[in-house]
Amino acid sequence: MHEAFFEAGKGWELGPDWPGARCGAKTRQGTHCQNPAMRGKARCRNHGGKSTGAKTAEGLAKLETLHLKHGRFTKAAKAEAKRRAQIGREIRAELRDIEKEAIAAGTLGKDWREMFKP
Repeated sequence: MHEAFFEAGKGWELGPDWPGARCGAKTRQGTHCQNPAMRGKARCRNHGGKSTGAKTAEGLAKLETLHLKHGRFTKAAKAEAKRRAQIGREIRAELRDIEKEAIAAGTLGKDWREMFKP
């Protein structure tokens, strides 16, 4: 039967020079799976290519918590970072205004920063 398989062209179809997409999942041997990936998917039928994903609200929530590595890039964290950046810009603008007023009044010299350089 093994010879009949190769005679039918199947050995060539999925051989090492086959141009199609391979699964690439890590096997128990530590190598990459060489099965063809399913059409429109990145994995073969053995490694999740047949999966349609979570459908229920509970399943989707579970996936969301599993895929969250850290909270740095959540919508709430991004909004908080923008808020802090805006406060920082406002503080720096106010400090520049105070510096200009102090230099204009003569209480602060124009080269006052030079005193603090090493």
